[in-house]
Amino acid sequence: MISEARQLLNNYIPVAKTIAKMFGSQCEVVIHDLTQPQSSVIFTINNHVTGREIGQSFDHLVKQVLLSESFKEDHLAGYEIETDDHRTIKSSTALIRDQHQQVVGALCINYDVNLVVQMKEMLETLLPGDFVQKVNAEEVQESEDSIQNVEEITDQLIQKIIGNSRHPLMKRHEKIELIRFMDKKGIFLMKGSVEKVAEQLGISKVTVYSYLDEIKKK
Repeated sequence: MISEARQLLNNYIPVAKTIAKMFGSQCEVVIHDLTQPQSSVIFTINNHVTGREIGQSFDHLVKQVLLSESFKEDHLAGYEIETDDHRTIKSSTALIRDQHQQVVGALCINYDVNLVVQMKEMLETLLPGDFVQKVNAEEVQESEDSIQNVEEITDQLIQKIIGNSRHPLMKRHEKIELIRFMDKKGIFLMKGSVEKVAEQLGISKVTVYSYLDEIKKK
């Protein structure tokens, strides 16, 4: 049976298709179901841009979106990521909330700007120097509301990651794998995350740190 979150997120598929068709084959759009963090990708179009596949997990959500000083009002526009083959991708992410204001998903737009960069470089060789201008982005300070919002989102991610896997007889290696996943996704970059993970897993904070040390040594 399809969950309420999935039903809500499916409504965004026409929006994703419209964006991709509007901006062409260099524009990839991905929809994530964040109630299933380990396999969050439920829809993708033009996925040759970054290679995102249905069933994969989120990648840049915590490290580059939630931790950004420019993340405001549930979205971050125009940040850059790099593909494995060293192409520059300009990305934007908007979070999706349900009727209870819980974050259940994300809509991500990834645009391959390499062709645009090549055209810009060509134009710069043709135009006089006076025509070339550089625009500096203004620094945006995080407000207390934004910080609290990010903490709430991270709490929800931790609860979903552990809650989807938790059972009374979870073994040590299973806990380590969950911590490995969260470490890879940047969860532990967030303040207070170790304590929250320890509480959810029913282990001590010291044990979480020992598992992280073990993971880093491998």
